[in-house]
Amino acid sequence: MPHDKPRPPQDRPWESGWAPDTSRTPGTRRLWLAGALALATIAACVTAIAVTRRPADDLSHSATPSTSASPPGLISFASPSASTPTPPSAEPNSPSAPAKTSTPHPSPTPTRAEPPAASPTPNPTITHRSVRSVNYPDRYWQVDDGLVRLTASPDTFKLLEGLAEPSCYSFATADGTYLRHREFVLRAEPNDGSELFAQDATFCPRTASHPGAIMLESVNYPGRYLRHKNFQLRLDPYQSSELYIADSAFRLVS
Repeated sequence: MPHDKPRPPQDRPWESGWAPDTSRTPGTRRLWLAGALALATIAACVTAIAVTRRPADDLSHSATPSTSASPPGLISFASPSASTPTPPSAEPNSPSAPAKTSTPHPSPTPTRAEPPAASPTPNPTITHRSVRSVNYPDRYWQVDDGLVRLTASPDTFKLLEGLAEPSCYSFATADGTYLRHREFVLRAEPNDGSELFAQDATFCPRTASHPGAIMLESVNYPGRYLRHKNFQLRLDPYQSSELYIADSAFRLVS
């Protein structure tokens, strides 16, 4: 029976003359096993990545699902809308159309005072009166050379219903003439029976700003009032000045 020659330690091969076999690369089997294991691991990783990415790719080509979708098998109820629906507008000519209302605009401030309102003085019967100035209380109407002026000696006139308007006044003198305006100047003239004379001789009382006084407005020239100027009576357009208001205010006295 042959005896195995003891193998000298590999760290001292020179002592026995033994040398390792260099015809085969050491560890070749282990390298093959390690390579096969690495390939298997890589294949498993690639397969796992392909499986996990496939649902995402499929979802990218499908329609985006609604955020309010409910899981299968559950009944979903629609939530009420937060906004109130706007009712359809009615046609402009339909009975249900709301009436259009216009916002009233404030009236502009007048640049002058409004003319005085009608006086509540009742219609006169035949009576006698003198006419006294408000701002010259010691002066009265007096016929002087056919014209009417303010003097300290009063004339007395018959206060009659207006020749052109019964609710207004006409003034007759003691000798039968009437006070009428001509060329806007107040004068005493006989009645010629014409319509023009009747209108020129008719004056309507208006409320004055002075207590117990009236203003006399022409019938055929509305907006013009009798006033004294340089103590002569004339017909002038209404003005809001204090002087005009005082000059055109008169009191009928017994």
